[in-house]
Amino acid sequence: MREDMLTIGAFAKAGRLSPKALRLYDELDLLKPGRVDPDTGYRYYAVAQLEQARLVAWLRRLGMPLARIRQVCALRPADAAREIRAYWARVETETAARRDLAEFLVEELSAASVSRKDTTMLELRYCAHSDRGLVRPANQDTAYAGSRLLAVADGFGPTGRPASSAAINALRILDTSEAPTGNVLNLLDDAVRGATDAVHDVVDGDGEDAGTTLTALLWTGSRLALVHIGDSRAYVLRGGGLFRITDDHTVVQSMIDEGRLTPEEAATHPQRMLLLKALTPAATPDLRLQDAEPGDRYLLCSDGLCRVVPDPRIRHLLTSAPTPDSAVHALIAAANEAGGPDNVSCVVADVVEPTMS
Repeated sequence: MREDMLTIGAFAKAGRLSPKALRLYDELDLLKPGRVDPDTGYRYYAVAQLEQARLVAWLRRLGMPLARIRQVCALRPADAAREIRAYWARVETETAARRDLAEFLVEELSAASVSRKDTTMLELRYCAHSDRGLVRPANQDTAYAGSRLLAVADGFGPTGRPASSAAINALRILDTSEAPTGNVLNLLDDAVRGATDAVHDVVDGDGEDAGTTLTALLWTGSRLALVHIGDSRAYVLRGGGLFRITDDHTVVQSMIDEGRLTPEEAATHPQRMLLLKALTPAATPDLRLQDAEPGDRYLLCSDGLCRVVPDPRIRHLLTSAPTPDSAVHALIAAANEAGGPDNVSCVVADVVEPTMS
């Protein structure tokens, strides 16, 4: 054996990999041996391959899938570094979503042990409106506001309008006297499953070319449960500050999260409207609980607003409008003044203490 070659056992030890892993990586063309004995089939590796082996070992410790490791190992160092940074940004985003779900569960289960008489009950004052805009031939958005449910759905494709309507209609059971009772997380999950099935029935045959986003808030009397998928948004105006409480599920947002784009570059990116997730059986929506305070003003909107009206302008309009109705119409007017390139839907709701009769 040449001095610059190592047995599979010695190479595994030096490269911090197991012989079993090396055999798998050989089969996957991820880390091929330098030489295979034609008689015994025994694998030998070059000392120069240790650097790649250690990189594979470190990437496996990060939890990176083998297919992506193969891509990283084929890149130049600078490009590999960018790819690793992008992968880890995605992991952090997914971890944050799981953290939100864990907090949702903890808060909901903790609240179950607290007497409702110790909880300050609040009410919503609300308004919803949807507008075609100035360019699109039809309105594919659907907006809804009720005493318990606030929702916006932005349809797309040939059956976009029926899809958004089906999603909202499936959720409206939560806003009626026939609404089921129980854990709010389970209620939302069941309702979203029903909405997903309803959308699937409507767009069946249109494939990935049609569907809808969904952003909804379910009111519990003291808190709001959020369900969100797509690029519609939810904001809260609190203490004069405007805070976005949803993350866009879009290609450009993922590129921003991964450090591949700046927000300024994303504004003119050709794929800025391309969704990563919509309301489909294969996609998991974000779920979280939002504590409500008297004086809060919530906004749900389709991207026809936030794509053309910057957040500072949205904050000003929400702050200056005296009622949800006036806020909704001021926001839609601002979108149309900015060219109205898309359908625009807004739901505004104020959290107030109940009036004494």
